[in-house]
Amino acid sequence: MRIIYFGTPDFAVPSLKALVEAGEDVVAVVSQPDKLKGRGHKLSQPPVKEFALSKGLHIIQPSGIRSDDFCKSLSELKPDVIVVVAYGRIIPPAILKLPPLGCINVHASLLPKYRGAAPIQWSIIKGEKTTGITTMLMDEGLDTGDMLLKEETEIKDDDNALTLSLKLSETGASLLMKTLSGLKDNSIRPVPQTGEPSYAPPLKKEDGRIDWSLPAIEIFNLIRGIYPWPGAYCYLGKERINIIKARAIDNIEKPVSARIEKIAGEEIYVGTGRGILSVLEVKPDGKKKMSATAFMNGRRLKEGASFDAI
Repeated sequence: MRIIYFGTPDFAVPSLKALVEAGEDVVAVVSQPDKLKGRGHKLSQPPVKEFALSKGLHIIQPSGIRSDDFCKSLSELKPDVIVVVAYGRIIPPAILKLPPLGCINVHASLLPKYRGAAPIQWSIIKGEKTTGITTMLMDEGLDTGDMLLKEETEIKDDDNALTLSLKLSETGASLLMKTLSGLKDNSIRPVPQTGEPSYAPPLKKEDGRIDWSLPAIEIFNLIRGIYPWPGAYCYLGKERINIIKARAIDNIEKPVSARIEKIAGEEIYVGTGRGILSVLEVKPDGKKKMSATAFMNGRRLKEGASFDAI
């Protein structure tokens, strides 16, 4: 089976690795262009490209994928199927129509829930206890294609977007191989999506601003859901503070939102709209991650001080 693989970030590496290790004929890997990263503005290769280079695969990094020339170049490779895993751009109709077996997408949610660019993050932000992987045949809609296979994954309280992404990337690789096997022996039948859809739009930096008037559990889910990017943040005076790790505590008495209610042991207890958020780990702007204890010692925090409320 001749396969063209579209993918860019770390999440897409295990699926490509699984294809290579299974001996599949990956005739080309399409990834987004290298980007400047970090304070030194060094040119950085996408993780999928790095892996593809290590395996000697043919790599294509187009600045755009809608040109006739690009579509023609893919057509000349005569793919049986195109596999898309977190590529980062919408695949145009001309490419969707190329392979006889269609374009297969590995999507990190149980469709039709959380269609869109950031399903892992939004599933945590919304307090879901389970999520999963869906393989589907792509159409021109936003993750609206017929489903092939699904596999459910538990979201644990200590999961964040990074740890959950790692788990789902491995699940996705396994499910992709089962999907390709089913397509080869004609044992899988596409099934239309049913039920009420929900959406997972791209995250923006401002999505990380903590609203202390929200319940503690919602702030806790936000902190987990947007780690490591864009990160949940607030201010102490004029200093921006990213909260890395916390826990939500039920509290019958209504605390004052954003106020430091108590400092005890290695925790900072902050009032919210309902309950207490215990802050365990932070990252002040321009500094390394540190424990709440180290943060307190460096600033001589006292009970009654307040983080900025929105």
